[in-house]
Amino acid sequence: MKHNLQVTLIILSMFILTQFIGLLVVNAYSPIHKQIINETTGEMQNVTIDKLPEGFQPPADIKPMEFLPMLVISFILAIIIMLILMKFGLNRILKFWFFVVVIIAIGLTLNAILNLFPALNNYLIPNNLTYAFFISLILAIPLAIYKIFKRNILIHNVTELMVYPGLAAVLVPLFNIPAIIIILIIISIYDAWAVWHSGIMQKMAKFQMNELKIFAGFFIPYIGSKQRQEINLIKSKYKSQKLQEKVLKKKKMKVSLAILGGGDVVFPIIAAGTLLRIHGWVPAIFIIFGALAGLTFLLAISQKKKFYPAMPFITAGIFLAMLVWRLFFF
Repeated sequence: MKHNLQVTLIILSMFILTQFIGLLVVNAYSPIHKQIINETTGEMQNVTIDKLPEGFQPPADIKPMEFLPMLVISFILAIIIMLILMKFGLNRILKFWFFVVVIIAIGLTLNAILNLFPALNNYLIPNNLTYAFFISLILAIPLAIYKIFKRNILIHNVTELMVYPGLAAVLVPLFNIPAIIIILIIISIYDAWAVWHSGIMQKMAKFQMNELKIFAGFFIPYIGSKQRQEINLIKSKYKSQKLQEKVLKKKKMKVSLAILGGGDVVFPIIAAGTLLRIHGWVPAIFIIFGALAGLTFLLAISQKKKFYPAMPFITAGIFLAMLVWRLFFF
């Protein structure tokens, strides 16, 4: 096991918590189908009211398999742009990019929470939808400032719980089951290539942490058993807390890192959210626990000082969960 049991359980707990938050957010934005009276003809007609804020609603005429190539191309372009910005050291642009995305994503998640309170946000009135999203963006700004421009591990990880559900809520309406299967395969192949062959993932992760002082994903620094023993020796040797802190500051102790990339978190939410909107809660929960099983297996077999792509393992768990649900519960 690459990380100790405590850190491994923290990573898994944050992963599963984000998945369920993601499902709640996706469900909050599920469109409403209702019948209304046509004022002109007086006849009843079926209408669909999309609860996503204006500007984030999916195009009405685009089909999932038509959208898929656009998503892949956009993903490739985003990576190329990021690598170019990294190469020329345009850190401020990258930070601003992260800052804007974080505000929007957290805003979408907070807006979904506001949707749970009809007094604050009436589902059926567009003006109220816009107002609630505006309030959500205002609330998201200080969180994004603290996350991007100040280093605080707790704030970073707590806000990550809200970032990926918001992103997934926008993308889920654009997928169907064949499309989500294809994108999971593509992302898994890319992840394996980027980690095991090209090393792009490691370069981007190190650049984010060392140069930008941010990271897109869960990030847990911890000390190993040897360092902990050394700290205990110092504490037993020096009784004064100020002296202990002074000695510890002079000591250069190696800090281990447990990280889980944002893509490894958001794509399972998209897969589960897609099943939620098409077939309901049961298959969606199957997907979540399948993804958790794949990630758990990876963390159990991983070795220290080695890098692993998480998506192939998570995708395998998702596909296994889909198969079990299809064979025994569909």
